[in-house]
Amino acid sequence: MEVRGAVLREVGKPLEIETLTLAPPGPGELLVRVRAAGLCHSDLSVIDGSRPRPVPMVLGHEAAGEVVEAGPGSDFRPGEHVVLTFVPSCGDCAPCTAGRPALCGPAAVANREGTLLGGDVRWSSPAGKPLHHLGVSAFASHVVVSDRSAVRIDEALPFDIAALFGCAVLTGAGAVFNAADVRPGDSVAVFGLGGVGLSALLAAKAAGASTLLAIDPVASKRELARSLGATVVSDVAEIRERTGGGVDHAVDTTGVVAALSQAYDATRPGGTTVTVGLPDPSAGLTLPAQSLVAEEKTLRGSYLGSCVPRRDVPRFIALYQAGLLPVEALLTHSIALDEINAGFARLRDGGAVRQVITF
Repeated sequence: MEVRGAVLREVGKPLEIETLTLAPPGPGELLVRVRAAGLCHSDLSVIDGSRPRPVPMVLGHEAAGEVVEAGPGSDFRPGEHVVLTFVPSCGDCAPCTAGRPALCGPAAVANREGTLLGGDVRWSSPAGKPLHHLGVSAFASHVVVSDRSAVRIDEALPFDIAALFGCAVLTGAGAVFNAADVRPGDSVAVFGLGGVGLSALLAAKAAGASTLLAIDPVASKRELARSLGATVVSDVAEIRERTGGGVDHAVDTTGVVAALSQAYDATRPGGTTVTVGLPDPSAGLTLPAQSLVAEEKTLRGSYLGSCVPRRDVPRFIALYQAGLLPVEALLTHSIALDEINAGFARLRDGGAVRQVITF
């Protein structure tokens, strides 16, 4: 079938809106009509080259939509509403069997090489030249994905809200619930107030944190954090002053090494620093090594919020539906596919939290 999609043909250049050819779903795959797709810094890092991926590539990794067709062996049915996540866990490798599907080995290979989980490519140009996949390649009206990337959802959930659970909420809320294990009464500082950072802030509040601190250079994001119950701070010294020596948990969502170092410095002895951002692959981190022992501080990474999507997407949606995780506050812009380059410019400049393309 022919669909419209956004293609990165050259790193550092704007996306091109093209008519693409999409092959039918193979075994264990789904044809999904995309109804909403979010713009994320992870897409931006592929566009600017700080996260190298093969091109040409159809971008987009956070989405919600409706199943149109299921390939052989899939138990999904046409008409079901789904959230799409960009790590399609195989279910059989060591991380998957250990309950850590975000670290799935075959999925990592597929995402790095720009294929679906089975190694195939379903995209091509009208001239027949293949195009690579980025996760679920959600910046298109229809996509073919591994059914391991799909999670069934309540059909009453609006698609633009549902899309946020594919990456922003999974990553931010998962970092709080799964990686940091925030408990009632804990103190939490969030560095970076984009869609992921604000999701972490909302999750910390839902978990019962008694102190919520937020830090970001963009004034509009600081104001949004205040409206969601956080105290905005300016630096590590202020965090230490307000908490008597540091927070129980610091969550870094920036992908900036200097901010991660500050988050670690802002963590009290015995506390935990969780980072979910993806710095440039060449970037290194220097820490006072003795602090890991003498202060019993923990530094840990969290990929996709250390989530099990088929467990955590419904769990986080239930919190949203109960009014405990008001993620609608993250949605600052609704745009059309043709506005995608303007949307990424706005994201690059800090003028948006989460923008969603609606189809």
